[in-house]
Amino acid sequence: MTGRWRDWRGELAVRQDGEKRPPVRVRLEIATSYRARTKGLLGRDSLDGALLLSPANSVHTFRMRMPIDVAYLDRRLRVIAVRTMPPGRLGLPRLRARHVLEAEAGAMEGWGLRAGARVEVRV
Repeated sequence: MTGRWRDWRGELAVRQDGEKRPPVRVRLEIATSYRARTKGLLGRDSLDGALLLSPANSVHTFRMRMPIDVAYLDRRLRVIAVRTMPPGRLGLPRLRARHVLEAEAGAMEGWGLRAGARVEVRV
């Protein structure tokens, strides 16, 4: 389901194409309102799971307290790119990106989230 989310909590399922293993499940916060997307992870020292910003095609880490992993997702929730960003950086917009996932640095590698992976959002 895309495009009908609201600010809420849910679950993220990470699937790798061609793998028969069950998906990795991750706690998810969803930020769709302007206010929630603008706040993002500002002021936090940690995050249990991930934060989905939608719609979004870029992020920044100004005034953040921790480095983060950023995954850019297309409209079908396929990962376009994954980057780790230290505090005080401005990420370049991704043309095909419609959503952005944020998590603590190193978390996405542990989930197997990489370019080409598909995610599902369950509210």
